[in-house]
Amino acid sequence: MKNTSARNSRKNGGALSRRDFIKTGATGAALATGAGLGLFGGKAPAFAQARELHVVGWSHFIPAADAWMKGYFADEFRKATGARLNYETINANDIPARATAAVESRTGADVFQLQWNQPHLYAPGIANHDALASAVGADKHYTFLKQASTVGGTFRAIPFYAVGNAFAYRKDILKEAGARGVPSTWEDLLAAGTKVKKFGVPVGQALGHSFGDPPTFCYPLLWSFGGLEVDAKQRVVINSKETLFACAFMKEFWNAACDESGLAWDDSANNRAFLAETISISLNGASIYFVPRNNPEKAAPGLADKIGHFLTPAGPAGRFTVGLQILHSIMSYSRNQELAAEYIKMVMSMKYYEPYITLQKAYALGASPDWEKHPMWKQDPALEPYRDFAKYARNFGHAGPYDRKAAEVAAKYIIVDLFARVAGGDSAQSAIAQAERELKNVYEA
Repeated sequence: MKNTSARNSRKNGGALSRRDFIKTGATGAALATGAGLGLFGGKAPAFAQARELHVVGWSHFIPAADAWMKGYFADEFRKATGARLNYETINANDIPARATAAVESRTGADVFQLQWNQPHLYAPGIANHDALASAVGADKHYTFLKQASTVGGTFRAIPFYAVGNAFAYRKDILKEAGARGVPSTWEDLLAAGTKVKKFGVPVGQALGHSFGDPPTFCYPLLWSFGGLEVDAKQRVVINSKETLFACAFMKEFWNAACDESGLAWDDSANNRAFLAETISISLNGASIYFVPRNNPEKAAPGLADKIGHFLTPAGPAGRFTVGLQILHSIMSYSRNQELAAEYIKMVMSMKYYEPYITLQKAYALGASPDWEKHPMWKQDPALEPYRDFAKYARNFGHAGPYDRKAAEVAAKYIIVDLFARVAGGDSAQSAIAQAERELKNVYEA
């Protein structure tokens, strides 16, 4: 498999050339530290003894990325280190169970691709990554990625990339239904959603217990109206007029604009509905768009050209997004820690990182702001809104720290359920009161 992405990017006439982009150090130092630095313990990697490195990651939503890692990159890794790369992919929702079992038994994969702030949950079983973070330039990475990776000021992971969500929408249906332009605010979305629902193709929003689309909708909605689960000192402040306003909007929006079966949807249900043309607007990764664009035989004729995207709308308090963090963590029990460090340095070097990110286009967002200037954003206007996603990204638990308690709240879907209850008919006051009790059980226990 040839590395064509890097060559193609040189041909693209963007404002920033590939050579200039590489000079900015977008992912930090490439492999400048060399193979023998010894990031864990100060000695050269024991490649002769480490014949296989086992990495567990999620099954990419972009299948070509799985093939790239297991084929081309694994072969490059073997050539560079003499070691076999066992790159195992599993369902993203299954990674926490595997990681928990590995930490408790102190046996398993050498490296896990963790998500959200899972390094905070498994910190006692993860090696110190401070030296490796310095080697790959993690100080230049987005703040929301660094917050997910650092525990008590120590890197317990290296940010790999982020996955952003934006609203996919049918340009033709919005126009035919009489919507005025592309929504920028929540009020715009309500107006457009009301029209498309009356037109018979409503907004489709997942509000079930699924790790992607429901929380990336509900948290930004809360924040954009000025609501917070906790303040900077982790005092529970969910019971506020701002949260009440957000809930009031949700109730009106759900009834006027949405497919009400979304209360039971997971991260794949809205994809199926959109591709079946039963909904016309849905918050999602770029994966909806990639189906008709890359495999037109699996969708209605010409569907890809009818799809556009817009970022999560702004509210009275501004615009916010939540990005899924994908992070590499080397486990403390691993006997291959030096080799694992070389794997991370290698995959984060521009020689490999650039083709890996560009292969996934807008689905995978590069770890640093330099990627906002990459020429790839000019290649497909439908995906360009994803370029600015990370500018607005905040983590669960905002405005407090992104720690175990924030992760527990997210894992229990307390904020998602707050809005799901309101959408399902509960009063805003009762839903907020229940969320407040549940939050206090976490933050004040």
